[in-house]
Amino acid sequence: MPATPEFSRVLARLRDAEHPVSMSSLYQLSDLAGADLEALEGAWAELPVERRRNILADLNEIGEANFEVTFESIFRLALEDEDAEVRATAIRALWETEDATLIAPLLQFLAHDPDVQVRAAAGSGLGRFVYLGEVEELPTAQARRVEEALLNVVGGADALEVRRRALEAVAYASRPEVAPLIEAAYASSEPRLRVSAVFAMGRTAEAKWGPRVLAELNSPEPEMRYEAVRAAGELELRDAGPNLARLVSDPDTQVREAAIWSLGQIGGELARKTLKQLRRRVTDEDERDFIDEAIDNLAFSDEVRALAAAEGEVAAADDEAFLSGLMRFDDDEDDEDDEADDLDDLDLDDLDFDDGLDDDEDAEA
Repeated sequence: MPATPEFSRVLARLRDAEHPVSMSSLYQLSDLAGADLEALEGAWAELPVERRRNILADLNEIGEANFEVTFESIFRLALEDEDAEVRATAIRALWETEDATLIAPLLQFLAHDPDVQVRAAAGSGLGRFVYLGEVEELPTAQARRVEEALLNVVGGADALEVRRRALEAVAYASRPEVAPLIEAAYASSEPRLRVSAVFAMGRTAEAKWGPRVLAELNSPEPEMRYEAVRAAGELELRDAGPNLARLVSDPDTQVREAAIWSLGQIGGELARKTLKQLRRRVTDEDERDFIDEAIDNLAFSDEVRALAAAEGEVAAADDEAFLSGLMRFDDDEDDEDDEADDLDDLDLDDLDFDDGLDDDEDAEA
């Protein structure tokens, strides 16, 4: 079946390398299926490599900014592209996809693709499936297969970029091998590996990494500060509040934005005041919207914590009542032993159990 006339015109514009692809044409690539997708598959390899790279980069940018469009079918098509940059971009663009059918090609890329950036992107991409396994939304066997592949890469001889991305990905896993790998990476003399170690700390959800993360908030390196700020938010480190409040004025844009979001994650009065004061100072509308999102996230986080604390207090009260009952039980045991001796002399046939049950039921009613 041929492509629709409308999409045939889109294909003609894609083939026209003399002119950039218009935004309207790119949007028409959303939700592509059927004959139109087949037509693009047939034409894709004919497009100049720079054209394919630019189209994919633009689609990725549009998809991140607009959740009402999806270009997954094109990104999957691009996984088979002969150009490594196109393949790597396609893998990164599929970062939200939770379809387990993507595991096999990602594992294949990780183990066998000749390009370092493609292998690194595949390692990062497998991280979401480790996470899905941790929250029991992926069969255990599949999750273990992914974890084993990533652990083999971390401990192997692949390029540093591939190993560090594999470490970041496998950090979600609650396995005994993970913590020593993070420790070793953090102790490394290689700056990029240390940065990945801090990134991985945030993904573990383990408070024991708190002191290291707090220390790196003062790092002179923007990349390390950025990852430490993110990790502080992921770990919900309240002690990071003063530093995060300071870092909303960091000279590095990414650090500033990460600090704003992490304040929303850790919650508390200091975070709330900092975000509200910051919102009054900024004039950029997009930045205000971002701060508003962080404030909304803070309110939600604080509400969840308050609810959890209330449930904890109820549970503690129940435990205290239970223990108090046990103590009373112990105090009464001696008296009950004496009563037991008297019960041995009773004739159970003389006891009217039915009348007692009826009285209990009447009392309950």
